[in-house]
Amino acid sequence: MIKAWQQGQTGVPIVDAAMRCLWHTGWMHNRNRMIVASFLCKNLRVHWRVGADWFMDTLVDADLASNTAGWQWVAGTGADAAPYFRIFNPVLQTEKFDPNADFIRRWVPEIAALNNKQISQPDILPAQTLDQAGIVLGRDYPRAIVDIKESRKAALAAFEQIKNRN
Repeated sequence: MIKAWQQGQTGVPIVDAAMRCLWHTGWMHNRNRMIVASFLCKNLRVHWRVGADWFMDTLVDADLASNTAGWQWVAGTGADAAPYFRIFNPVLQTEKFDPNADFIRRWVPEIAALNNKQISQPDILPAQTLDQAGIVLGRDYPRAIVDIKESRKAALAAFEQIKNRN
């Protein structure tokens, strides 16, 4: 899971585009930093330090204090992590901040033939749609490594469980 995230092979296009951009350029836009961090910590439920360490190793503008605070904020563990239960939805983030899918098409060219609505969730598309675009999931582009809706529910349930321990 972690390797797929690092290499931009999660099957979640905006996450993959951002992680590939980071690997190739050493930089990532702040919005994408929040998206990929939320995905790692909340959807995959990986400790924030794993992501923070990867960012320190790959970002050309890595700053220990900003990086640590940012990851803690996204993970919901930092001093100012309000609301701690915020989970970025990669599909909605794509629609809001990459509505024409230009960023995804640049960094995830294997799914570029999909239209703007389809490109953010190739994993849920009918086989016929993928065939028409010349895409075979699992061969040309990975299937999503986690169900976004189900992993969100699981993360919220985990937060609720922690909250109710006292």
